[in-house]
Amino acid sequence: MENNEYFDVVALLKQSDLRIRHVAGTYAITVSEYFAMLSKFLELAPGAIRALRRFEGRDGDKDDYKDLDSMVSYLKELGWEKYITDFYTVLGAYDTGNWKLAAHHAKRVGDNFKEFCSQITTAKRTKKADSLPDTPILLKEYIKLLDKEEENRKLVILAVDDSLVILKSVASVLSDTYKVYTLLKPGELETVLKNLTPELFLLDYQMPEINGFDLVPIIRSHEEHKDTPIIYLTSEGTFDNVTAALALGASDFVVKPFNPDVLRERIAKHIVRKKNY
Repeated sequence: MENNEYFDVVALLKQSDLRIRHVAGTYAITVSEYFAMLSKFLELAPGAIRALRRFEGRDGDKDDYKDLDSMVSYLKELGWEKYITDFYTVLGAYDTGNWKLAAHHAKRVGDNFKEFCSQITTAKRTKKADSLPDTPILLKEYIKLLDKEEENRKLVILAVDDSLVILKSVASVLSDTYKVYTLLKPGELETVLKNLTPELFLLDYQMPEINGFDLVPIIRSHEEHKDTPIIYLTSEGTFDNVTAALALGASDFVVKPFNPDVLRERIAKHIVRKKNY
């Protein structure tokens, strides 16, 4: 691994197939040592992927078998039982001369394994001068630090309103308790959600570019926001508007100009911590 790169541990923890907590709890391994293992894995992965593709095309030979068998040995060190089992299904079918079954398993395993390798690759980051993962701290201790940081972090709220005054007021009222992000242009919501995972949305009803109702399908189209609470801030708290908002899946509404205590109370009632990994 080059000195100017490291792996983002939080990104790695998000990968369910990567049993990083298992490895950390089983072995007295440092963060740097674990990163070195991942880098070695990524060096070997292209050979394993090529071998799987050759088995899929029924062209696999002894060298391809050796590449997969070598990868299995390395996967054992990393504790990734899922792919050990998957690779053995391909090798086992080949051992019995069942090329059709070997090709079937190679296709299934190959697609998943390639995506898995890609996810690990995307967890690479440019090293910062004061980066903690560059120290010899034990992996399990570093994960404990991340867990503690996660427990203590402020929950994230995204407020969307075409009024800068309202957004500043919301931020002023909530920033002591929550991490508040504001969006003045609702049309940019999709872009914002690529880099931000709010735990609650505050949406204005009426906005010239796109109204609050139309933002709901955008929010719900993201799997992580199927159930994220949405509270409407509206100056038109009529029965019809409230009914329509609740029908769309909104959790609550607050009438503008809002009472700070009421806003805090409604948010506290609905917001739920989303674990980052």
